[in-house]
Amino acid sequence: MKKLLNTLYVTSEDSYLSLDGENIVVLDKEREIGRIPLHNLEGIVSFGYRGTSPALMGACAERNISLCYVSPSGKFLARVTGGIKGNVILRKKQYQVSVDDTESLEIAKNCIIGKIYNARWVLERATRDHGMQIDIEKVKRASMMLKEAAIIIQNSESKDQLRGYEGEAASLYFSVFDELILQQKTDFIFSGRNKRPPTDNVNAMLSFAYTLLTNNIASALEAVGLDPYVGVMHTERPGRVSLALDLIEELRPVLADRFVLSLINKKVVNAKDFLKKENGAVLMKDDARKRFLSEWQNRKKEMLTHPYLKEKIEWGVVPHVQAMLLSRYLRGDLDAYPPFLWK
Repeated sequence: MKKLLNTLYVTSEDSYLSLDGENIVVLDKEREIGRIPLHNLEGIVSFGYRGTSPALMGACAERNISLCYVSPSGKFLARVTGGIKGNVILRKKQYQVSVDDTESLEIAKNCIIGKIYNARWVLERATRDHGMQIDIEKVKRASMMLKEAAIIIQNSESKDQLRGYEGEAASLYFSVFDELILQQKTDFIFSGRNKRPPTDNVNAMLSFAYTLLTNNIASALEAVGLDPYVGVMHTERPGRVSLALDLIEELRPVLADRFVLSLINKKVVNAKDFLKKENGAVLMKDDARKRFLSEWQNRKKEMLTHPYLKEKIEWGVVPHVQAMLLSRYLRGDLDAYPPFLWK
């Protein structure tokens, strides 16, 4: 277990979480391995299968402490929280927009344009900073095709059409992603995106990063009074935070993908940090997950100038800013939802 900022990460697969007075107690095979006061926490993320006591779940819900369950492979399973707080008029508007094909399409297009724009600048930065180490013509060609894809996406006439264009653009981006891996290329070969389960080291880390980021975005949406389960492009499904999956699109390349690349290229992780199971699934080992989480929290504390607000904020605040901007658009304070456009 590791407490980072106000979030407790319990990475042991055999852990069980219980309540003792005003403290969360972490047990590993009946042995107490940690005890932390609840009033110090805003969130708990557990990677174990043994579960949580009903008393602790109730205490977390009462105190509005998010309790998130993630599988050892990094797949989001469930999140328990108290009641969603916020303006009921805002949520009512959100539900109206979600079933209005025209309005929801405009928001969805902005999210995907943000994704394409950011993916392109990830490639452009690579050509600028590492031109001698990569196939610069191949990456530049992909970048130009992404630029053209953004124009086509802007003219999408339906969500199905938008999903098709987005899928093609994502395939194009990932077709050159291996070029961005500059170190440990033998152990971190990337031949394409795969998941459920991830079957190589790179995809295992990408899935893990996307899960953490999705949980951050879902929490940010709840904080501004939006329902994270009602999306504009991702369809509703029981237990799926569809709106968080919409907003993550624009942040995947710049926050999750660049982070995973930095861990590989700086040799923070290596081949020994991964385990391959009989079904072909690749998992990060416990120590590697702890390192990953520590680096993730450090990355979230790094500063940047928000491209729309023009103010310096931490990376970890970006999901909250985007959730706020979406809520302001739905309230009528903005003419359109401004996606996060990084450069």
